[in-house]
Amino acid sequence: MRTALVIGTGLIGTSAALALVSRGVVVHLADHDPEQARTAAALGAGTEEAPEGPVDLAIVAAPPALVAGVLADAMRRGVARGYLDVASVKGGPRRELEALGLDLSSYIGSHPMSGREKSGPLAATADLFEGRPWVLTPTRDTDTEVLNLALELVSHCRAVPVVMDADAHDRAVALVSHMPHLVSSMVAARLENAEEAAVRLCGQGIRDVTRIAASDPRMWIDILSANPGPVADLLTDVAGDLEETVRALRSLQSADEDKRREGVGGIEDVLRRGNAGQVRVPGKHGSAPRVYEVVAVLIDDQPGQLARIFADAGMAGVNIEDVRIEHATGQQAGHVQLMVEPKAAPVLTAALRERGWAIRQ
Repeated sequence: MRTALVIGTGLIGTSAALALVSRGVVVHLADHDPEQARTAAALGAGTEEAPEGPVDLAIVAAPPALVAGVLADAMRRGVARGYLDVASVKGGPRRELEALGLDLSSYIGSHPMSGREKSGPLAATADLFEGRPWVLTPTRDTDTEVLNLALELVSHCRAVPVVMDADAHDRAVALVSHMPHLVSSMVAARLENAEEAAVRLCGQGIRDVTRIAASDPRMWIDILSANPGPVADLLTDVAGDLEETVRALRSLQSADEDKRREGVGGIEDVLRRGNAGQVRVPGKHGSAPRVYEVVAVLIDDQPGQLARIFADAGMAGVNIEDVRIEHATGQQAGHVQLMVEPKAAPVLTAALRERGWAIRQ
């Protein structure tokens, strides 16, 4: 791949452009908002100048509802040898293109499973996709050259290619992305009118659950409008679990001992099913989840604190597998939770204490 055209210079399009430019690809940028394309170009993501002839690959980074129209226009103009979109829904755009009677041998659907709560070119980074799955949905009509171009794009972005059927992809992202986003938003909505005294008690748990609720509603309306059926089916199942859980909780309020036992059983059932589902979430590098020991370190909100902890852990010969930060409400302090292999926990704890760090038991 020597040349590419990125149509749509938001977070995903600009991040892909930055990654391609870093690998020596000449990238042309286009957007319905010229100012956004100029911003992406100023960030080093490519040039606003139109290509003189067909590029190797056109990457359409538009909302799902607009993808088919943008792709159809680009294909009719013959702007590239191959065409690819990065929309989060795959079945709908493909069927729309088929209905338009276009030759789809030069097209492949794709979806990089990466993003941020922020949108727009200013949120873009060249390493946004690094180590993340990038789904490709070729059909029997997809030309081998186009598939190879798509694989080259994924490689340049340092992502991990995953080949799936388009409709299977849509059901999968409904489960692991779209439905959880709505549930996160519903939980966060409970905080909108909550008393300030209650909100001040927020800890890491509520932050984890509501983090993705900070995303742009307009973007999510586009996504959910393109995949409503699978998401609605999953929420129906969640609603059933909620009804059962509410009944179990009401039973716990009963003076009848049998009712209370039923309530305990109902709560235990949903918690155990939650345990069983959670352990299936892939761990580090996509491997089976591992059980790590947590070493919690008290830190001040001062520059260089995290760098010092990581340096001290490195000097102790301990690899940090994961890290979380729990901020103390109303204080310029917090706890850094360092996840390490169980056998490394006592080594790290001793080393950090020796270097003056306060360890929370």
